[in-house]
Amino acid sequence: LFLCVIQLHCVGLCRETLERKHIVGFFNCVYATILDGASDGTDNKKPRVEEAPPSRVLHIRKLPSEASETEVIALGLPFGKVTNILTLKGKNQAFLEMGTEEAAITMVNYYATVNPHVRNVPVFIQYSNHKELKTDAGNQRTQAVLQAVSAVQSSGSSSSDVQEALAAVSSPVLRIIIDNMFYPVTLDALQQIFSKFGTVMKIITFTKNNQFQALLQFSDPVNAQHAKLALDGQNIYNSCCTLRIDFSKLVNLNVKYNNDKSRDYTRPELPAGDGQPSLDPAVAAAFSKESNSLLGKIPGALNPLSAAAAAAAAAGRVALAGQAGSNGVLLVSNLNEEVRVYGDVQRVKILYNKKDSALIQMSDANQAQLAMSHLNGQKMYGKIIRVTLSKHQTVALPRDGLDDQGLTKDYANSPLHRFKKPGSKNFQNIFPPSATLHLSNIPQDVTEDDLRLLFSDTGGTVKAFKFFQDRKMALIQMSTVEEAIQALIDLHNYNVGKKQHLRVSFSKSTI
Repeated sequence: LFLCVIQLHCVGLCRETLERKHIVGFFNCVYATILDGASDGTDNKKPRVEEAPPSRVLHIRKLPSEASETEVIALGLPFGKVTNILTLKGKNQAFLEMGTEEAAITMVNYYATVNPHVRNVPVFIQYSNHKELKTDAGNQRTQAVLQAVSAVQSSGSSSSDVQEALAAVSSPVLRIIIDNMFYPVTLDALQQIFSKFGTVMKIITFTKNNQFQALLQFSDPVNAQHAKLALDGQNIYNSCCTLRIDFSKLVNLNVKYNNDKSRDYTRPELPAGDGQPSLDPAVAAAFSKESNSLLGKIPGALNPLSAAAAAAAAAGRVALAGQAGSNGVLLVSNLNEEVRVYGDVQRVKILYNKKDSALIQMSDANQAQLAMSHLNGQKMYGKIIRVTLSKHQTVALPRDGLDDQGLTKDYANSPLHRFKKPGSKNFQNIFPPSATLHLSNIPQDVTEDDLRLLFSDTGGTVKAFKFFQDRKMALIQMSTVEEAIQALIDLHNYNVGKKQHLRVSFSKSTI
């Protein structure tokens, strides 16, 4: 009887349900389990259990010890709505509450002819003496699973959709996409943001479809659920670096190396990997010092980093205060003005003794980092351009009366600057070089053939073209990235008539 009272307390039954017939029936169930010899289901003897009358609460026994709530819920999904669940891990048992008694009856009748299995282990299902479950609402994992199932079932989705929702909510792994990535985002920045919701175990970063993405594994699926709810759609910095978060179908990440692309925080002894630099401890310390304000109050937008911390976020090329790179000056070989795609060029100085190289001064260090990240290694005029941070703080203009043969130009007041207005939408449309270009400010009388001919005249081949619905914007796809770079250089700000100038930028889309 003591065991019976303990069991009743765990289920949270109301006092009025403690009637004699309920106690006897439930005690018989507990006693039968004891007679089985062990709660792990290893004994094949079938106990004699007094059958309870039909109820929408079902008692499931001999579950494998590693069985999850989602696997138990999956047993009831084909028969109707699941409204509650209670798992008794230590006894390898569970109680499942269906939405209606009819659904429970159908489920029991079906499994009377088809033996149910969980993880290839046969389990036993029978009616419970309890008419409803009153469980602890503080069980966050269970509540997250039930909310996911309820949301999908309420929308009238198919059983496969419900199964997918279950799989997602039970995964501790999130898939993160960074939209509008004006400033680079590091693995350590992600760890700092997401660790506010639980223990981050592993992170893998990569680029796919011209977008920076990451897989991030928590120690518990509930932490992943909370992080997704709080952070999806938030900006890391003002007006850019927007987090798009989904659950991954993976349940565990396999990390082989600890470097600036992947990290297993549970295995610090992992090697950095061939050709992959490990994160400099001084850099990590500098980033940590600057980025205490990275995550603000939830809900609400993430607080922006300071300019120094944003510069420090450039992956693998972090500039520490007082060292080369803490300014907005780049040293570039074979450069042309397509660098403006990633910021506002202030000054350009072609080197007197090395005229295939130039110093480029951007508006700030963040724009310099971004331009370097996206342009270094790109092919232009048949050569690979090289972009590095310069030791110079500024590009000096020639002294009055000194002829420098036109090697230095000041673009501070250029009308071509894209990012003059703080918070401009242009910050949200910065992407790496790609074969597809985004065109805007197109006059109504300019046709597709006109634009195809215009871009073909730059020396490339137009592979595809697509007008937007309003015909003021379009996508045009060249055959190579190099051709797209050349077309952007030649045609950005091109006069297409009626005092309208064509605006050209790289696109993340394909046609």
